[in-house]
Amino acid sequence: MNRFLMKVLLLTLLLCAISVKSQTINLIEGIKIKNGNRAEALFYYNNNWRAIRLTALKLGYIDSFELIETSADKASEFDILLITKYSDLIDQNKAEGRFNKIVANSGALKLLNDIKPDEFRQSVFVKIGEGVQIQDPFSGKPIKDMVIQGLAHPWSMAFLSENEVLISEKDGDLLKVNLLTKQKTVIQNFPEDLAINLTIDASQYEPGIYPSSLTGRTGSFNMGIFDVVLDPNFTANQLFYVAYAAQKDDTFTTKVIRATLKNNALTDIKTIFVADPYTPGAWHFGGGMTFASDGKLYITIGERLFNEMNQPSMPIAQDLQDKRGKIHRINPDGSIPTDNPKFADKTIDSIYALGIRAAQGLTVEPHTGDIWFTEHGTNQGDEINLLKAGANYGWPIKTTGTYRYSEYKPPALSDRTFSDPLWYWLQTVAPTGLTFYTGSEFPEWKNDLFVAGLSRGSLWRVRIEGETIKAIEELFVDDRVRSRKVVQSPAGKLYLLTDEDNGKIIRIRKK
Repeated sequence: MNRFLMKVLLLTLLLCAISVKSQTINLIEGIKIKNGNRAEALFYYNNNWRAIRLTALKLGYIDSFELIETSADKASEFDILLITKYSDLIDQNKAEGRFNKIVANSGALKLLNDIKPDEFRQSVFVKIGEGVQIQDPFSGKPIKDMVIQGLAHPWSMAFLSENEVLISEKDGDLLKVNLLTKQKTVIQNFPEDLAINLTIDASQYEPGIYPSSLTGRTGSFNMGIFDVVLDPNFTANQLFYVAYAAQKDDTFTTKVIRATLKNNALTDIKTIFVADPYTPGAWHFGGGMTFASDGKLYITIGERLFNEMNQPSMPIAQDLQDKRGKIHRINPDGSIPTDNPKFADKTIDSIYALGIRAAQGLTVEPHTGDIWFTEHGTNQGDEINLLKAGANYGWPIKTTGTYRYSEYKPPALSDRTFSDPLWYWLQTVAPTGLTFYTGSEFPEWKNDLFVAGLSRGSLWRVRIEGETIKAIEELFVDDRVRSRKVVQSPAGKLYLLTDEDNGKIIRIRKK
């Protein structure tokens, strides 16, 4: 093997996570830019090579891909390194035909000038090397260690210290857990309006509020205890925040409380946010929370509908006089920041963004302070979004999926501008809690975003540059478990919360 390919393969091992699935294939191509045409070459690859692979990834033709460019001011044997990962040799052998179909369906290649593509390639860049690497499992692969089990659908975990945590159970209690001794302590004095274990009689409500197939069933469904987060000044003030589904007679909403902990009981409880109105239905409460670098608390609130047939003429998520279907921004004491975005007269002042269906996960990119969040679609339509002040994420006017109620036709609302997702899946993932990895155990994962998925039990690693998703990889494809959230400890350890009757806390580590 020549010196170039040896360097390429070494670089690949350093930059690319190794799949736990054996015999995966990395196709590695080295590109040298000619005549200083860097802008033309990068335009070509970003708008053609990358676009084709994004489609191929969504169709399941490839496992992941990455474009790596060297600095323009550094001499190198290559200027661009292209890596495409296939599940096996069969997928790699089918790749050329599949890519040709994608190109045919997408139209002409996008170029910065009007010359023919072959002439463009000859004058702008040249392929100086290509190699295939077959990856077998090796000693550095990620594995799972079960730390705690016996949890009732754990939803969130906040670190009081490296080994002591608060865990919210969607179908149970707020717990304090020691990850070393495995001791679990139920936190007492939780508010009595917690909504849990509802018995459904769909005949008592408007069609669509509860599926008729659930009549007679008892469960928490989407209700229970949601996110738990510590105050940014927790060391000094001992304050933390809990979101949960609250009940009033046979109606429900999302509520956020602030409290301290004394003798394993909640004290100094203060309600700081209520997503009224209270309505019937046990779905899509949201309940994700994060503190951003500005010291404000951000809260996701779902639209709380199961079926689009129950949408009013002005859809809930588009109604600026309704707290549902929004992301809210408040001060830690529940008051409203004076610099929240202004939408219109009679707008609820806590609204920061709208057009939300059922977002649960929120996290902050630690270097930029940007807030990223996940969004549940109905049939497909699952998304990763970047939160912007005043943005409208489109639901239900605009979606990358379909509606549960096939006859639903949303109003046009032509006066509104909608923000596109930065990523969406073609299959249903049900993405939930997410986090940016900043630990040292997996240096090849540094600063990547990790997203848990309920559907099919998926875990995704996402490579981001600025505000662009560059590559995405599904991990543990041979060991799926329904997953609620990914969290990182103060020391940088990565944990996964599983959404099961026998819920678990799983540590992801190197073998």
